[in-house]
Amino acid sequence: MTARRSVLRDLSASALVAGVISALVNYSGPFLIVLEATRAAGLDKAETASWVWAVSIGNGVCSIALSLFTRIPVIVAWSTPGAALLIASLGGFSFSDAVGAFLVASVAAAVFGYTGWFGWLLDRVPAPVLQALLAGILLPFVTTAGGAFKAAPVLVGSVVLTYFVGKRLFDRYAVLAALVVGILVAAATGSFKTMTSGLSITGPVFTMPTFDLAAMVSIGLPLFIVTMASQNAPGLALLRSEGYQPDDRLLVGSISTVSALLAPFGNHAINIAAITAAIATGPESHPDRNRRYVAGLSAGAAYLLVGVFGGFLVDGFQSIPSETITALAAVALLASTLTALKGAMSGDARTGAAALTTLAVTMSGVVLIGVGSAFWGLIAGSAVHLLLNTRAPQRSRPASARTEADGAPTPDTPDTAAEPANR
Repeated sequence: MTARRSVLRDLSASALVAGVISALVNYSGPFLIVLEATRAAGLDKAETASWVWAVSIGNGVCSIALSLFTRIPVIVAWSTPGAALLIASLGGFSFSDAVGAFLVASVAAAVFGYTGWFGWLLDRVPAPVLQALLAGILLPFVTTAGGAFKAAPVLVGSVVLTYFVGKRLFDRYAVLAALVVGILVAAATGSFKTMTSGLSITGPVFTMPTFDLAAMVSIGLPLFIVTMASQNAPGLALLRSEGYQPDDRLLVGSISTVSALLAPFGNHAINIAAITAAIATGPESHPDRNRRYVAGLSAGAAYLLVGVFGGFLVDGFQSIPSETITALAAVALLASTLTALKGAMSGDARTGAAALTTLAVTMSGVVLIGVGSAFWGLIAGSAVHLLLNTRAPQRSRPASARTEADGAPTPDTPDTAAEPANR
């Protein structure tokens, strides 16, 4: 067995920054959905801090451990669609019932992961459809930079201009340069928001889970579906698109196990990241894909820091202007979005139609029965692919028209009789 390269030898500024940015993007945008979910659950300050602690520690431990073990940039994040789902579904249930539903959803995800059932299902979906799913998730984050530029042209313009100048002059550090310039311009224009939290250590609060059937159906089942279809599926597709061969049993199974262990402390669900992971898994992280796993380590370290000093660091992340973060995410996701779009259009016309259907439905943002557009995009694209590629039943032919190729030649028909039909 070939000895592994040392982590110190593989360290690079670009990969370290890519990992930190992936965590930064999570805490500056999607995290607000988690906070809104805690409000919907009626949690007090200590319970809310425990929820932050649980998802952050889970993300950090899994990102570091799996990135080190697999030497793949495994970025773990909380289920943002799951949190959005909880905003509407937590009302009417006690928090202990919700925790029980969190636990059951994570255990179910672990079972589907360890047994390989999830990977088996994913392998039956055509690669262009999965790439279209990924493109449909990433592309809106790129296009929103236009709206952010309209709101704050100086902030967004400085980030975008620095990135493209950096791509021309120092490709590997273009995102780092855009981050530094974005923060400096935000400081110079007085755009930073005021921080209200002091430095303090966040501690977990244990909630004994209770198991209510209605909560399982209303919270646990939809949470399981959106986490697997909207997060783990595109997360695995992203890693494959960057040339990695992720072990779906190991990744989905182990992450879901940690998610279950942290459920009594408020964690609703953690999973393989897709959107923020694209920042760390693409060439912007490092030209050598074998050294990009360092981004998983730095992202994990950032998550652990936030878990320990949750209130203060989350406040710090959120003090950065949202327009700066939007622009930074857009430029950091350009390469991965381009790769996904190319992969989506790589098949024949029929597969292309299925991929385009997936892209359109995923980008539509439609939500049906509490399940987001990524799931419906995957279902719609797979259905179109199956419909277009299923052979129509052939009409039965008279015996005299059968040929030797059919395995049923007629003794009184000369061989030349079949020639016209075969021309």
